[in-house]
Amino acid sequence: MPDVTDNTPHVFTPSALNRLVRDLLDDALPMGVWIEGELSNVARPASGHVYFTLKDANAQVRCAMFRMNAMRLRFRPADGMHVLMRAKVGLYEARGEFQLVAEHMEPAGEGALQRDFEQLKARLGAEGLFDAERKRPLPAFPRRIGVITSPSGAAVRDVLSVLGRRCALAEVEVLPVPVQGREAPPAIASMLRKASASGRYDALLLTRGGGSLEDLWAFNDEEVARAIHASAVPVVSAVGHEVDFTIADFVADLRAATPSAAAELLVPDSTDLERQLRRLRQRMATLMGRRLQAAAQRADHWQARLSAQRPQARLARDTQRLETLRRRLLTVTRQSATLRQARLARLEARLAACHPRRRLEPARQRGDELRQRLVRAMERAIERQRAALSQQGRTLHAVSPLATLERGYAIVFDERDAVVRRADDVAIGERVRVMLAEGQIRLRRDS
Repeated sequence: MPDVTDNTPHVFTPSALNRLVRDLLDDALPMGVWIEGELSNVARPASGHVYFTLKDANAQVRCAMFRMNAMRLRFRPADGMHVLMRAKVGLYEARGEFQLVAEHMEPAGEGALQRDFEQLKARLGAEGLFDAERKRPLPAFPRRIGVITSPSGAAVRDVLSVLGRRCALAEVEVLPVPVQGREAPPAIASMLRKASASGRYDALLLTRGGGSLEDLWAFNDEEVARAIHASAVPVVSAVGHEVDFTIADFVADLRAATPSAAAELLVPDSTDLERQLRRLRQRMATLMGRRLQAAAQRADHWQARLSAQRPQARLARDTQRLETLRRRLLTVTRQSATLRQARLARLEARLAACHPRRRLEPARQRGDELRQRLVRAMERAIERQRAALSQQGRTLHAVSPLATLERGYAIVFDERDAVVRRADDVAIGERVRVMLAEGQIRLRRDS
């Protein structure tokens, strides 16, 4: 650096001046800076480097992010994005341009969301909302399941598909709520409270598809977490993808990696139930056979003892009693077997009656009935609207310019179909259209 006490002027070359300024910047800000602003002029050449401008309402600065740092980005920078960036301040000597060399960049706000997430997680965890001791097991055979989610998302389609395939006997009700945006947290918490208080459900499933941290933020809300904690029935949480974790996942009685996985955890497989029923039926038949054999052996034993008794009168009497007992035993055994077989047949019939094919025709008939009711309701509504329209038409006609035309007046339009209110609005030679009560006349102004 030149001696400032020397009165002799020091002459710099552009290279020397730029190098001096670069060194001054390096000395003043050796650790770099954090800076926030809006991206513009984003360019990604084949080298893999990223060049862009960071600006706010009053100023802008050129920036560069070299390939190794750019490869670690979790998003693709684009014009208009608001970002938070850590960068070293420097000078590009070749052109004498002040620039920032970015080392790290993230969407502005995401870091704040993550900090809020960690703080809420720590606070609720300290209150015991995540304790394993308070988590309840799911019912083995839920009769009715409430699915709290968006009715138009892919998650609800996956859940309904898996539940219908695994256990058609379980009733499923979709409880619609928004799953993203400012209105989502209070709506989700309110639906959780209503579903819990209704007593209709054996289990609740809270779910939505994947997304960014901001997209899933409704499930990191404290009101939602406390509504899950206060639920009277078990709650399963399946929010986002397998790598996504929300506060709802930690509070819920069970966390599933995906909506489909949650559906598989909620209900048993009907194929396994059918296989178990067949095993029980075979076991019952085996036990009945053994009981019949034992009864026959006892009858033979008593018959042998009776045959050994004397005199013949007693033998005959006892033989008759034995025959009576044997017939009663056979009758009771057959009746018992018949009752068990009838009960088994009823169970099989009930299982067959619950097959979706049996329920499809009543559902189709119900759909036809509802469709006819809808058509009739629409016809009545159309008739009411037609009557109202007719009345409004009569009212409108009473104040319509057409009624004025019928009294001998006319409306004049110029060539642009604008209403002519003064003669000066029409130039000499310009054509006009005169609208009468019946028909139109086209004229041209001559003077």
